[in-house]
Amino acid sequence: MSERRRSAGILLFRRGQGELEVLIGRMGGPFWARRDEGAWTIPKGEYGEDEQPLAAAYREFEEELGAPAPDGGVVPLGEVRQSGGKVVTAWALEGDLDPARVTPGTFELEWPRGSGRMQVFPELDRVEWCGVDAARPRLVTAQRVLLDRLVAELAR
Repeated sequence: MSERRRSAGILLFRRGQGELEVLIGRMGGPFWARRDEGAWTIPKGEYGEDEQPLAAAYREFEEELGAPAPDGGVVPLGEVRQSGGKVVTAWALEGDLDPARVTPGTFELEWPRGSGRMQVFPELDRVEWCGVDAARPRLVTAQRVLLDRLVAELAR
């Protein structure tokens, strides 16, 4: 039986100038370099069985953005299954973060493939605040429902 890959993440939001905004990042590396639609994500990352998902979400937020998540209470947004089978558990957190303060984590990848040359790429190559409607087409498909869940939670 294969082990399911699991990730946890935090969707940071703020209520700016009459519009709900979320902080999303474009995935780094050569596969995403020329894409916008479907190439963005919430800050998230994988965790093992020995780590609690919420603790992993906070750890990954800091690893991917180079800054800790703001203080505040989190709102559970549930799970989504991405196209590759990975299950992402997410929480929403109200707060602010200046994208100019972001120092993304990095990963190493052989590029070009088969070249034997390893290169370092940022986990997220851009981080932006955008309105929910603008964020929707940019997020990877499975994560779009997280925006709906956030809006529904805030309407309660």
